[in-house]
Amino acid sequence: MFKKLAQATILPLFFLLACKGETDKKEVIDVKETIKKDSVQIDSTQLQQTEKEEFELTEENAIEFFFDYQKDLKEDKVRLTTTMGSFVIELFENVPYHRANFIFLTKAGYFDSTQFHRVVKKFIIQGGNSDDKRTAEKRGKIGRYLLPPDTRKGHKHHRGTVSMPSSEINNPHMLASPYEFFIVVTKPGSYHLDGNYTPFGRVIEGMDVVDKINNVRVGKGDWPFQNVYITKAEVID
Repeated sequence: MFKKLAQATILPLFFLLACKGETDKKEVIDVKETIKKDSVQIDSTQLQQTEKEEFELTEENAIEFFFDYQKDLKEDKVRLTTTMGSFVIELFENVPYHRANFIFLTKAGYFDSTQFHRVVKKFIIQGGNSDDKRTAEKRGKIGRYLLPPDTRKGHKHHRGTVSMPSSEINNPHMLASPYEFFIVVTKPGSYHLDGNYTPFGRVIEGMDVVDKINNVRVGKGDWPFQNVYITKAEVID
């Protein structure tokens, strides 16, 4: 009788323990699957982020990149806020690579904290560079590339024209330095520049600020004694 009772007690207990073991095993499997899924998701996100961070513009991929970038590009105005006031630039639609480059760099925050590093009285103001190492770091992350000149679209260097200087680096073909730009202040213009540099926009608002920058005191190399910063560059409607 006792033996039968013991067996009757042990069997349900064994069944309960077996069920609990299966439940624990299932929970462990579920946890492993969750961890596995999370790991895959994290790895995928990290991979995408790494790929994004590692992408750099080069001489080999820049034209293809800007060709694709400009296809659906609707924006054509950029406001530059400086330590001496703000002005608005309208970009020419028929100079697609230079327009796309300027919009791209603006959205990337490149121009923020750069300076008008060259000011030639009654001629031009030139911006997009800086003696701050942050600017060099930004260039390093974006990439090293040049843009081909685009001088046959009929744009001339009138007063207020925004144009792209050629690079100083081994550049017999006058390839443009994509990180810098200059604005003509000469009245009515500086037409001797036509054919050598690429006009890609014009100042449509705030030319008085451009003139104010052009009147600052400068030192050796036409660099202003007191730095004139671009505090913010932003694309506007």
